[in-house]
Amino acid sequence: MINGHTELIAHIGYPTHSFKSPMIYNPWFEKTGVNALVVPMGCQSADYPAFLRSLFTLTNIRGALITMPHKVVTVGLLDEVTPTVRVAGACNAVRRLPDGRLGGDQFDGAGFVRGVQRKGLALGGARVLVVGSGGVGCAIAASLAGSGIAHISVFDVNAAAAEGLAQRIRENYTDIDVATGHCDPAGFDLVVNATPMGMNEGDPLPIDVSRLSPDTFVGEVVMRTEMTAFLTAAAARGCRVQVGSDMLFEMIPAYLEFFGFPSATAQELREVARLAY
Repeated sequence: MINGHTELIAHIGYPTHSFKSPMIYNPWFEKTGVNALVVPMGCQSADYPAFLRSLFTLTNIRGALITMPHKVVTVGLLDEVTPTVRVAGACNAVRRLPDGRLGGDQFDGAGFVRGVQRKGLALGGARVLVVGSGGVGCAIAASLAGSGIAHISVFDVNAAAAEGLAQRIRENYTDIDVATGHCDPAGFDLVVNATPMGMNEGDPLPIDVSRLSPDTFVGEVVMRTEMTAFLTAAAARGCRVQVGSDMLFEMIPAYLEFFGFPSATAQELREVARLAY
């Protein structure tokens, strides 16, 4: 029931057709009696800076979930960000601080890492490849760097973006071997597709799947379908996989705490979610 006491969480991005968060948060709020609502809000890049500031003039706004293509630009629009945001160079959660300023944090990477660890992947000493150095790729790389890995290779068609991410990792995690410049998945324990490839029918695969070892764990961030063409191809080679929505379920408990709501486990959220593709 929406009424005059309902608090809003804006889910901002463009396009909105692949958004899954409302199908998870809203059933959970309904079950637990929290009078809040996650609302998709389509906003294109040119309008976003002004929109974000105006949004937080609403008296019943609890916070905002930020997704593509706004995660990177958000960092420079806020008054205060966490160290995770600074390393990742991207932000996916915004709230109004007690003094009225806007603060942000980053949970994409934490959700991804918690998901693969829950599936039994040991990251200590691991070699990982992250393809894509946009907001989500940077966040995942930042969280992986903090999980005890030994080597990380980052790749992006925008070489400057990949090198910028690599440099931030080098500056903050001096014991990790960092490389850029290729997306050959051979020899890695974990390969992550952090690009939008797979969002649309007929998209090319982000890597040469024939170079994957069956021992490699493969993760995905695209959530338009459960098993993307990339994950299907990896699974056919015998790889363990993590679907994009798993990252979302694992990060939502941290989001709930960030916004000041009672938390939940990933399993509790899965039990009430109404995901549709």
